Amino acid sequence: MDHSVTPRTQRRPSPAPYALLGGFVLLLSALFAVSYGAGRLAGPVAPDMRGVTHPDEPGSHDMGGMSGMAH
Repeated sequence: MDHSVTPRTQRRPSPAPYALLGGFVLLLSALFAVSYGAGRLAGPVAPDMRGVTHPDEPGSHDMGGMSGMAH
């Protein structure tokens, strides 16, 4: 009976984790591109919305009947 220990050979890590990570990044970038394209085609959600105006700035609109809503 031979009880000699044979040295293990050093194996390189399999490329599977790197391939999975690369595939995930590729899928994520493709989904982002499709989402961006769909958003570009759909246009703005509220066309008249230009930003938030402060109540004391000229051009701000008074929402009649909403008293007591000051912050």
